[in-house]
Amino acid sequence: MKTSIEFKTRGTCSRTILLDVEDGIVTACKFIGGCAGNTQGIASLVVGMRVEDVIAKTKGIKCGFKDTSCPDQLAKALEQIEK
Repeated sequence: MKTSIEFKTRGTCSRTILLDVEDGIVTACKFIGGCAGNTQGIASLVVGMRVEDVIAKTKGIKCGFKDTSCPDQLAKALEQIEK
């Protein structure tokens, strides 16, 4: 089953994450806003990965003095899909 969401981020330079997940695998990921090179790199790396693996690798990552980051927000978006 395919799930698509538009996740509004909080506390990061990126504003939104567009995600497609099918059968527990990330099939598409795009960040709107944020540091273009970093968010494009993250998005490219996670496509093809299992949702639980992406969450395990990205959850809790901080950006400088912030309590969150674009990777951490990606984990939150994927956790929302898992629910």
